[in-house]
Amino acid sequence: MKINIVLVEPEIPQNTGNIARTCAATGAALHLVGPLGFSIEDRYLKRAGLDYWKYVDLKYYNNLREFFALNEGANFIFCTTKAQKSYHEINYEHNCFLLFGKETKGLPESLLKANYEKCIRIPMLDNIRSLNLSNSVAIILYEALRQNGFENMQLKGHLHGTEEP
Repeated sequence: MKINIVLVEPEIPQNTGNIARTCAATGAALHLVGPLGFSIEDRYLKRAGLDYWKYVDLKYYNNLREFFALNEGANFIFCTTKAQKSYHEINYEHNCFLLFGKETKGLPESLLKANYEKCIRIPMLDNIRSLNLSNSVAIILYEALRQNGFENMQLKGHLHGTEEP
């Protein structure tokens, strides 16, 4: 199951690093749409992603216009606190693109209005503005993977020094 995580103008390098590590662990591609709020060479970005960067299918775009032009016709899902539909109420298809906005503002309202039927949210209490970006990506990504049987993923672990059953 190939899933694409799209970060639109991310601002916090540690979040992007954590998301890169999640993408490495799941086989999801990571698309960064600029302008970024940090340098790709940022030490916090590198530290948060640890040594997993070599396993990340990473793509970079200068802006949303370039991203949509190069991925025309793809199945886009817009992740926002402003949606009516919950993330567990949709079916995630192979090669879908999950778009997440910047930490301080989310995705542009004009984009959400134009695609409102494809917007999803994570339920939370009324008095909470939002979850951390890297947590939101993990929650929705793992729901998509769960719906598709965690295809090609190791489902069972084992303790060190013990024989496999």
